[in-house]
Amino acid sequence: MNTKVTGHTLKALGYRQGKWMKEAIAHINENKLEGSIMEAYLEQFKSPDPIGLHKRTIDFSINIKAENEEEQGNVDKVINSMQTLMKTPTLVDGAIMPDACPAGPDGTIPVGGVAVAKNAIHPGMHSADICCSVMLTDFGKADPKDILDVAHANTHFGPGGRDRDSQFRFPKALLEAFESNYFLKDGNMLQIARSHLGTQGDGNHFLFVGKSKKTGNTMMVTHHGSRGPGARLYTKGMKIAERFRQELSPDTKKQNAWIPFETEEGQTYWDALQIIRAWTKTNHEVLHNSVAETLELEIENRYWNEHNFVFKDGDLFYHAKGATPLDAKFMPDITGPRLIPLNMSEPVLIVEGATTTTNLGFAPHGAGRNVSRTQHRKSKTGTTMQIFKEETRGLDIRFFSKEIDITELPSAYKNANAVRQQMDDFNLGKVIDEVMPYGCIMAGDWQKNAPWKIKKRQDKRKNSKKRT
Repeated sequence: MNTKVTGHTLKALGYRQGKWMKEAIAHINENKLEGSIMEAYLEQFKSPDPIGLHKRTIDFSINIKAENEEEQGNVDKVINSMQTLMKTPTLVDGAIMPDACPAGPDGTIPVGGVAVAKNAIHPGMHSADICCSVMLTDFGKADPKDILDVAHANTHFGPGGRDRDSQFRFPKALLEAFESNYFLKDGNMLQIARSHLGTQGDGNHFLFVGKSKKTGNTMMVTHHGSRGPGARLYTKGMKIAERFRQELSPDTKKQNAWIPFETEEGQTYWDALQIIRAWTKTNHEVLHNSVAETLELEIENRYWNEHNFVFKDGDLFYHAKGATPLDAKFMPDITGPRLIPLNMSEPVLIVEGATTTTNLGFAPHGAGRNVSRTQHRKSKTGTTMQIFKEETRGLDIRFFSKEIDITELPSAYKNANAVRQQMDDFNLGKVIDEVMPYGCIMAGDWQKNAPWKIKKRQDKRKNSKKRT
């Protein structure tokens, strides 16, 4: 007598859960398939054997050395994490830069890391801040204070986006690109893409103004990523990658799940990354252009580069988690040298360089950290204002939220001279000019006076009055 087949039946036979199962069960039951006939039908749905981790760590280049005991602990953690990461089955090469620091549990690509995968995109290796990048505009002999003042009035730091009255025009071609892509076309994504255009977020993102050491021209540099649109794409990408991980390689760590490039999902996700890249470049441009238009200035030069992205070369995907591409093959719209910021009191480096077997075509993206924000905060003595004045003497440093964030002051970062020396030691790009600092704007400690914290303090005061 024919017994009705269920999902449990197929799982007991060794088949893995999947979208195919519902249709297969219906077909089997409708056609009363049994025994060898049913097995022959199910053969097409057999999953391939799971892809195991590499038995040994794939070799990677170490372009970093510890300058002191504190740095040794950081370097050890970075190397250990890379050793675990490089057992991921898709990876064929990797590198770490002088600004490397841990970014999560063991096996997570560090900030300042490069991981090369064959025919695979790993969303966790570009993380939520897709296409974090820097753009420079040369404003000639403009007064740096004028540039900083106007930029301060035109930019937006902190959470959320712009209200309707202060939004920049969303380019038609960009809107059409969003609407054409499965990952980007939902209404909420488009709404956020509109309101976040012309915003810079928080953390280490900045707007920097200084003068070229070579020409004396005033230059503005912005640093930020893809904001809400990028974060939403990352979340969607991780869900797709996790589905593939469970089917293809359950032993792979969740943060290293991948989307096979040859699949429809892989192709669509790759296209979505390029659209997010275009949005992020536009996000820089609207801020730079607004300064030029307000002051009626001519732009003398402009260039940009991302340092948190996935770059494709044939069937290889270079995941740069905080690493600056030197090789022109990674940037189809290259217009000039690359930018490496260090900290608010140091120059932004303008660099160029050649690809080597050890740098894989990349350079550092900044100075990096040796300790966490919390550890740095605990290490400081004195009042916030005392610390701020001591570390920013002679500079025009502003916090958009009007609250100083000491975890973004120069002492929070690695020694800039050591990073520059290691760039030379490991052949990671040559400095051809420097933007000497005049001042910068950062988000600051926006959470100190966030609306929910103000409400909490008000409620606490009300309750205290009731008790008395």
